[in-house]
Amino acid sequence: MTNVSNQSVLLKVEGTIATVTLNRPEKLNAFNLAMWQRLGDVMEELGLHNGLRCVVIRGAGGRAFAAGADIAEFEQVRFSSKQAADYAKPMDRAAEAIRNCPHPTLAFIEGACMGGGLELAAQCDLRIANKSAKFGIPINRIGNVLPYPAMLALVDLVGRSVTLELLLEGRIFTAEEAYTKGLVGRLVDDVDAEDEVYASAKRIAEGAPLVARWHKKNATRALDPTPLSAEEYAQPFLCCDTEDYKEGIRAFLDKRRPNFKGR
Repeated sequence: MTNVSNQSVLLKVEGTIATVTLNRPEKLNAFNLAMWQRLGDVMEELGLHNGLRCVVIRGAGGRAFAAGADIAEFEQVRFSSKQAADYAKPMDRAAEAIRNCPHPTLAFIEGACMGGGLELAAQCDLRIANKSAKFGIPINRIGNVLPYPAMLALVDLVGRSVTLELLLEGRIFTAEEAYTKGLVGRLVDDVDAEDEVYASAKRIAEGAPLVARWHKKNATRALDPTPLSAEEYAQPFLCCDTEDYKEGIRAFLDKRRPNFKGR
């Protein structure tokens, strides 16, 4: 087990599962600029860790995943278009590192998931929320416009209409409404949520890691309207040349658990 911490973001690796914790509970894990920068560092580091098979992202304290941006610092760091463009760079880097992480990413959402927190969760592959969770992006109340990386992720996740419902009304969704509209894939009772999240992470980690990476890549490619090349059509069959595929077949026939090596 490896533990690495740096103020606003904590990293814990146990076996093949990493947990990234947004750690400003006194601010409901609202993002300041330093937190975005640290999150980008951590996620890029994890992307290079070949031994991992799943990354869980959560908030500290149990009251919030992340309550958006820390607006208290905006007069100093985000009070003009130039400052906003500079502020967006570490945000975009962190979002890109999550979206492009080769390992499956799972957002564990407890309590408030607002603004930048929801933008971040939308970049993850899967989202599991407790029934106390609440969701919203009420930036119309401060005259702010959603940057394109977040807009693209949300429209990809829930479509144009639900994205505009979030942005134009600035209304807060309950967990049930968020689930109905596709913002999260699973709702779990508060007392059971953590166990279910890590059971899900374990199921992911027990699968063949090369297959998980291919599935992530191919699911993203499926959104691109450009016609597939002959090489792309043939790519899924390459898994049958891996050691993991042969191990999986033999384990199935032997009625035992496979021992995947990522080769």
